[in-house]
Amino acid sequence: MLLLGLDLAWGERNPDGLCLVRATRQRAEIVASGRSQGDDALLAWVRRALGPPPARRRAFAALDAPVVCPNLTGARPVDRLTHRLFARFHAGCYPANLGKCPRPARLAARLVAEEGFAVGWGLPPALPRAAAEVYPHPALVRMLGLPRIIKYKKGPADARRAEWQRLQRLLGAWLRREHPEFVRNAALRDLLGGVLTKDREDRLDAFVCALIAHWHWKHAGRRSEIIGDLLTGFILLPAALSPVAAG
Repeated sequence: MLLLGLDLAWGERNPDGLCLVRATRQRAEIVASGRSQGDDALLAWVRRALGPPPARRRAFAALDAPVVCPNLTGARPVDRLTHRLFARFHAGCYPANLGKCPRPARLAARLVAEEGFAVGWGLPPALPRAAAEVYPHPALVRMLGLPRIIKYKKGPADARRAEWQRLQRLLGAWLRREHPEFVRNAALRDLLGGVLTKDREDRLDAFVCALIAHWHWKHAGRRSEIIGDLLTGFILLPAALSPVAAG
């Protein structure tokens, strides 16, 4: 099974974070970690990751982006729902609409048309290839048992570095507990041990997306939750988990 984590930039100017995990029931490993810029470059990376036709390898893609977004203005129902569920954790999401962020829905349509994905949360054999929206902030709150999100993206540099190191430490502990099958290869050691840079931040965000996908696949969807719906927008989350100490 191939699990793709895509930390998608809403616009055209910033790079996307990319992560590819190859998994069996006994072993999981990061086999690619990087960044690309623009739709064509991202789709070319996906095509290389999955292999050329006719080898239609099974895959699940988790995108940190509003892949189902029919509304031209305002916010989707699922965006408002995240505030009701996760505001106390500082994890409500930004309002998404086609006026502000047309790119994710456009890219999702190309994944469907060109790479054989279906938008949804189904797993093989029902859906050989599926692409789902994920939201790392509330996912990490649940995965790591946090009282609020880890604020490594904004704020003074020293505070961001401290939060980054806390995230690395907690993710490492969670992997040892929940995903001992993950190989501690050079790519994973870099993400969990490297200093905070924008490149590494984007790649770690993509890895978190891939982890959500891996959790969903590993537990056959039984320990996942879907909020929202396919018509107006949905987000795939881990179900509430027993926490790792959030120190």
